Amino acid sequence: MPNILVSNFSIRPIAPEDDPVVATIIRTVMTEFGAVGPGYSIEDPELSHMYEAYRTPHSAFFVLEKSGEAVGCGGVAHLNDADPDVCELRKMYFLPEARGQGQGRRMVTFLEAEARRLGFTYMYLETIETMAQAQILYKKMGFDLLPGPMGNTGHTSCGLFYGKKLQLGVQNFGNEGQ
Repeated sequence: MPNILVSNFSIRPIAPEDDPVVATIIRTVMTEFGAVGPGYSIEDPELSHMYEAYRTPHSAFFVLEKSGEAVGCGGVAHLNDADPDVCELRKMYFLPEARGQGQGRRMVTFLEAEARRLGFTYMYLETIETMAQAQILYKKMGFDLLPGPMGNTGHTSCGLFYGKKLQLGVQNFGNEGQ
């Protein structure tokens, strides 16, 4: 899969050598937003080996780079204990230098396209109250706030749940107006 380059940002598949920096990005952002301790993804065993964790069928993980340096990440995979056509948007976190520049929209759009390519028709995600900008993005992108969790993510401390039916054939990578 080719890199998607927008300005000095690009999205590319994770590589084995990305594991340490991706783990640092996730731990840094989770700590910044107070999402530490049991029930948060910061405790997931896969955190230190994301490349291997997303080599399974029906999953993919990507790195957001700015001028060749990793500044964010995000992935999709089947939602545990859910219908086979339901995926979870997983571990989408950006360092401050990647925020407020449209990269969240681009990554979500990219991950939606990847989810469709993998055969998913519904995308689910969990977040926390302190990630207010992420919530605004999800709502703008057509995600609905759900009354409770779906499947089994193991993230029992997340309190907000969103879902979206994926439209077939939509391949917009968030470059409108650029």
